[in-house]
Amino acid sequence: MSNRISFHGAARTVTGSKHLIESNGRKVLVDCGLFQGSRELSDRNWDPWPFNPHEIDALVLTHAHGDHLAMIPRLVRDGFTGPIYATAATIGIAKFSLPDSARIQEEDARYHAKHGTSRHADPRPLYTEEDAKAALRLFRPIPYGETTSLPGKMSFEFRVAGHIFGSAFAHITFSDGTTLLMGGDLGPYDAPLIRDPDTIEETDYLVLESTYGDRVHPEEDTEAVLEEIFQNAYSNSQTVIIPSFAIGRTQELLYYISRLQVKGTMPRIPIFLDSPMAVTATQLYDRSVEEYDDEMKAMVEAGDHPLEPDYLTFVRDANQSKELNSRRGPMIIIAGSGMANGGRVVHHLKHRLPHQDTLVLFVGYQGSGTLGRQILDGATEVEIHRVPVEVRAEIKRITSLSAHADQDDIMRWLGGFTKPPKHTFIVHGEPQAQDVLAAKLRAELGWEVSIPEQGDSATLN
Repeated sequence: MSNRISFHGAARTVTGSKHLIESNGRKVLVDCGLFQGSRELSDRNWDPWPFNPHEIDALVLTHAHGDHLAMIPRLVRDGFTGPIYATAATIGIAKFSLPDSARIQEEDARYHAKHGTSRHADPRPLYTEEDAKAALRLFRPIPYGETTSLPGKMSFEFRVAGHIFGSAFAHITFSDGTTLLMGGDLGPYDAPLIRDPDTIEETDYLVLESTYGDRVHPEEDTEAVLEEIFQNAYSNSQTVIIPSFAIGRTQELLYYISRLQVKGTMPRIPIFLDSPMAVTATQLYDRSVEEYDDEMKAMVEAGDHPLEPDYLTFVRDANQSKELNSRRGPMIIIAGSGMANGGRVVHHLKHRLPHQDTLVLFVGYQGSGTLGRQILDGATEVEIHRVPVEVRAEIKRITSLSAHADQDDIMRWLGGFTKPPKHTFIVHGEPQAQDVLAAKLRAELGWEVSIPEQGDSATLN
């Protein structure tokens, strides 16, 4: 029987990763993430499954970002009962991120029901906290580099992807010896905190992400840029709102703030980490020494605590979060979500975007159609909770903190292959990024490349 892969997410878009692998009559799903961004994309999360959850024999999870794992509770609720394989760090993150995601959805459903701001007649969460807890019982930890059997006489091993803590490539071997590398998300080289991605020398088929496939991150001294922003905010009594991904980006920010404090160039400005998920993730990062790069290990061994800068307050309670609305600057509020398409940061933006003493600092990718992208693109008015909100705040962006490889990093990583794959599938990117990267791989490497559409399938033999 032939081996097949089907693309049910992150096809011609950045989010919603779901890749179905079939061999010898068995089915394995790689990642099960939320679609995020525009209304058209987020509405897909409510669509019927393009496969039967009862028929999925196992799930392999590359990492713990929501666009790769946050649909798992719905998959379990709808009939999936197989094992979920992930690295220990990914499971550690999932233990709090999935229930937190459910709570946020339940809170949002209640808010929309109360205020009549939902596009649904009967606002409801995509799944509940109980669904998330049921899903967590299926997780199984797998170390990097260990060969693990899968149904259908397949096997796989995890390799370090360098994207966030616990992120991995899943290298799958079929019963006929054919190999498939599921790239997940590829991290940049020389990023703080975590190890660089492993070099992969060969695979028959490659599924490659392309979030930044059309561009190179500008050369930027991250510490110097942050230092100037925070010093100006302190001098001008600004409130700095940073929409930030709870896992990965927030910890990098805290790391750089600590570095500035050690150098003596960070003003004595209060910092509020307003995200229960980010708070717990930061504490997990503190314990996950096996994921650190050499520099981070040395700092910890020297007794430093680079993820716990001075003047930092963890905000867990929703009432504490609301109290920040009446507080005057200077201060820094780091809150999720990273693309401002949900979570507590949306409420802070709704309250503070109309005020000139607000600075909104974007530190990560803003997907097409998200509130973050609208603000970053210069909108003078945005809609939040069905209410028009004037944008008078100052807007800034830092590009050097991306957890995604840029085009140069992608080409550097691909340069580790000793021979080209038979075929490379480009996923997880907006159309322009995918088209540019595909053309570059064909022209410079001579590789056979395609860009799957949603629902496409391919034979792997």
